[in-house]
Amino acid sequence: MNFNQTELSGYLQIFWQFSWPQWIIFSLIANIFLYLFSIGLYIFIEKTCHKSQLQEKNHPVTRSDFYLSLLTIACNSFVMLLGAFLWKTGWIVLGQNQSVIGIIAEVVALLLLMDLLMYFFHCAAHLPFIYKVLHGKHHEHISTNFLSLFVLHPFETIGFGLMMLVLLLGYDFSVISISVYLLLNLIWGTIGHLNREFFPASFDQFFVGTTRFHNQHHLDESKNFGFYTSIWDRVFGTYK
Repeated sequence: MNFNQTELSGYLQIFWQFSWPQWIIFSLIANIFLYLFSIGLYIFIEKTCHKSQLQEKNHPVTRSDFYLSLLTIACNSFVMLLGAFLWKTGWIVLGQNQSVIGIIAEVVALLLLMDLLMYFFHCAAHLPFIYKVLHGKHHEHISTNFLSLFVLHPFETIGFGLMMLVLLLGYDFSVISISVYLLLNLIWGTIGHLNREFFPASFDQFFVGTTRFHNQHHLDESKNFGFYTSIWDRVFGTYK
């Protein structure tokens, strides 16, 4: 089974013809939508999931966190614009004709490679000086709320985005694979910052980075640096 290359090419052609003002508007609208989607998903799970909370109370929503989350939207929009620039100048090439199996393989590759890069990036963010300047604000959320995922220093947000762009520079991932990965990334980040376990306890044996796995990192900052999986923490001895 293959996706229709003609239709996909036409879809990409629309974006190719975007002016830069149109790209700016599109990137802002897309990232605002994803931001609201994440908040809505968090609230929906909180209302419908009856599992016990990991912490007694959610972290309070503060004005400074709200403003920082809006800055995260701006930074994500900047990364999207940078990706569009690299695409339009030929540095990033998007694969267009992939089988379903090929797309699944690409999504899995993106998840594992990004998980590895994010593991090392996350470890670096916990070096004393960098932690104090960049990452400490995120760890004020020992418990979490619907904004916790977006409470990041701008350099962290851009750093995560640049790692993604480096992978796209190195291999011609299809636009569908990239889109599926980005959606999974948002959903995983939202679930990972819930204040109640979302996954069954048995998922731990499959090396899944569960909600409790990431919550343990907020409780013990020397452990569980992975994002999608616990593989790299197990390999490098930081698993709890």
